[in-house]
Amino acid sequence: MAAGARIALLIDADNAPAAKIGAVLNDLATYGECNIRRAYGNWTKPGLKGWIEELHPAAIRPMQQFDLTTQKNASDMALAIDAVELLYAARPEAFAIVSSDSDFTPLVHYLREKGAAVYGYGRAMTPEPFQSACTKFTVLEQLDEDDDEDDGVDQPDAPSRRRGPVPTAELKGNSGLVRLLRSAIKAAAGEDGWATVQQVGHQIRNQSSLDWRNYGYGTLTKLLTATELFELKDEGTPQVAVRDPREGRH
Repeated sequence: MAAGARIALLIDADNAPAAKIGAVLNDLATYGECNIRRAYGNWTKPGLKGWIEELHPAAIRPMQQFDLTTQKNASDMALAIDAVELLYAARPEAFAIVSSDSDFTPLVHYLREKGAAVYGYGRAMTPEPFQSACTKFTVLEQLDEDDDEDDGVDQPDAPSRRRGPVPTAELKGNSGLVRLLRSAIKAAAGEDGWATVQQVGHQIRNQSSLDWRNYGYGTLTKLLTATELFELKDEGTPQVAVRDPREGRH
């Protein structure tokens, strides 16, 4: 997505931690300008007090939705309706949905079918259908405001909830991740077997939705290095190259 793209941030306050909003806004700044910011919930509930304290400092507009029954709130439906309205009225290039609720999966499919990117943010326990539907999904437990920027790649099969990098043995044991990395390197490689990490990231981007930081690594290069399965070299340029040694030497 082009720099400076307009992003609509829609927050399911009932299913998202207020303490992470600063990190989310910081992350979205790498994609474009987040000039539509709304949080949905029943603001009469004591449980949303943490969010109330964050709304004004973060310039987020509170959208009030009273609970219609004792077991279900109306916030999810209101968020979905507003997203569709914004798609045609404000026409943002992308949406950011902060929630751990899989009920938003059909909405994400719809927005992407209409050409909008969708960046999801949720807890590690967020159901896989919602994570996979997003253009990119970031686990909030792994998101810090001072995270490094990356050359851009998403991953499958997010690890269990944790802080810090996933150890090498666990990375090697993640067959989905290893298979994806190997196939991407092979597809992007030249005749000599080498591909730039940027090319590998581009190859993977259309296959996976999760954020590399979900594994505790700030860049794809660091993740590739940590697996200890690939050769990497830096020839004094901004590009780092990678090769799968199983493909043989040329």
